[in-house]
Amino acid sequence: MNVVFISPHYPAEMVDFTRGLAEVGANVIAVSDQPLAAIPEAVRRHMSAYVQAPIFDEDAAVKAILAGLGKLHVDRVETLWEPCVVLAAKVRKAIGIPGMSPEVALRFRDKGLMKEAAIAGGVRVPHAFRVRTSKEVWAAAEQVGFPLIIKPIAGAGTADTFRCFEKRQLEDAVQRTRHVTEASVEEYIDGDEFTYDTVCIDGRPAFENVAQYHPRPIEGRTNEWISPAQHVFRNPYIPELAAGIDLGRRTMAALGMTTGFTHMEWYRKPSGEVVLGEIAARSGGGKLVDMMNYANDFDVYREWARAVCWKSFEAKAERRYFVGMVFKRALGNGRISHIEGLERVRARAGRWLVEEAMLPVGARRRDWKQTLLSDGHVTFRHPDFSEVWEMMKTAITDLRVYAAG
Repeated sequence: MNVVFISPHYPAEMVDFTRGLAEVGANVIAVSDQPLAAIPEAVRRHMSAYVQAPIFDEDAAVKAILAGLGKLHVDRVETLWEPCVVLAAKVRKAIGIPGMSPEVALRFRDKGLMKEAAIAGGVRVPHAFRVRTSKEVWAAAEQVGFPLIIKPIAGAGTADTFRCFEKRQLEDAVQRTRHVTEASVEEYIDGDEFTYDTVCIDGRPAFENVAQYHPRPIEGRTNEWISPAQHVFRNPYIPELAAGIDLGRRTMAALGMTTGFTHMEWYRKPSGEVVLGEIAARSGGGKLVDMMNYANDFDVYREWARAVCWKSFEAKAERRYFVGMVFKRALGNGRISHIEGLERVRARAGRWLVEEAMLPVGARRRDWKQTLLSDGHVTFRHPDFSEVWEMMKTAITDLRVYAAG
């Protein structure tokens, strides 16, 4: 089983997906735009071959990958980094092997096409308009009304995404997104925000997961003082999540999902109505895959690999724990000077604190607008959600990171 895996080292969790491929018996042909020497040893040890290609120029990348492969037989072409999803599909087509087609991949990548396909499948989406100029932005705003969201058509996460309650905020958002070629101006959905994540085999979920954000990512990205947090449900098959899971399944069917990971974000309004945010043919970021593993005591990195290679998912989802994660942002700028409250977090959580990953003193703090991981995080799990929630609250209120210099 020869598998081309595009971007095996970035984002950071791709290292474990590369490992997973090797562990299920795949010969991993890694592809990235970096020289081989720049690829971490943790990736190289699982590689059988390497091809360097300009992955952000799809046509040139396809040619470079085909040339690098030569006469080598290829069974699968995979990626889990969103900017490369369409590229992977184009390489599959060029080689002539099964998998998600470029047309389907583009539906998962292009938010306008995504919404069109979802609407055709009877899925409720925010009312939206595709825009390319500031004039089109203002025309769309007249139709949508305030509050509204403006975000890139081909974006990922909350990058270049702005919530606007009035014209002045929209004017600012237009200026700050001038580098964005195409955007979506859409209805702002008021309500709680969740994820629906799957590993699918031939379009059918072999594993399903639901998480909730605290607060919504658009709010966390707007206010530096917020400690973004999220939790994974121990068992998603409960009445209050049923409509969201159904929404996710119908969305995947409407877009033509094949085999692999999906990550969907959806809203539940105060009325109970559920609305699609967006869906991607990739795994969720922000340590979400690790949270799934903690909740189920299995290795979904490996099971994803088994699904794409052998169309099998062997691990049993134990559904043992709720899992909560809190990300911390340093107060001040420069380098981490000290951390307060970590001992209180440890004392409160005890053995239920399963991961503690704070930047060390002396490290330069990260740009909070560019990464959810911020300046460190703590992860908890427990069979009882109320216990997880109390641990999370302790981390939110008592754990503080300071930077200076």
